[in-house]
Amino acid sequence: MNNDAVWVRGVTGIQLHHTTDLQDAGRFLGNAVMALRAAHVRTGDDRYSDLATQLKAMVAETRALETQARSRMEGLHATDPEQFVRCREGEDPWPDEIQAGFVPRHTCNDRCLYHDHDVLEAIMQCTCGRPPCRACAIAGAP
Repeated sequence: MNNDAVWVRGVTGIQLHHTTDLQDAGRFLGNAVMALRAAHVRTGDDRYSDLATQLKAMVAETRALETQARSRMEGLHATDPEQFVRCREGEDPWPDEIQAGFVPRHTCNDRCLYHDHDVLEAIMQCTCGRPPCRACAIAGAP
């Protein structure tokens, strides 16, 4: 059985752009490079150093992809701030991500900063009066 699904990190209140995934990938690859260099220092085995060199090139490529994706996201913010907010809120998919099968972010468990967390400055961001979750209406409750 092939499971092509990937784990997507959820954050209550926002829908993350894939720059976050690329940022994670770069960080994880960077950690692997450091671990391989440490193994090389301990053992003197050049295979570890060679592999670290290959991964270092992958880190650079991943960082370049992250920079490009971040530029597209910032471009959306600059050209259409309303759509940017809808994407960030999980109402619309990010334009540079797969559109097919998009389901709005579940907002059922969102909490109001003003009423639920007593953040007085957040009175203008109150989310208590929002209509029921669109994701539940489309795909059913989580």
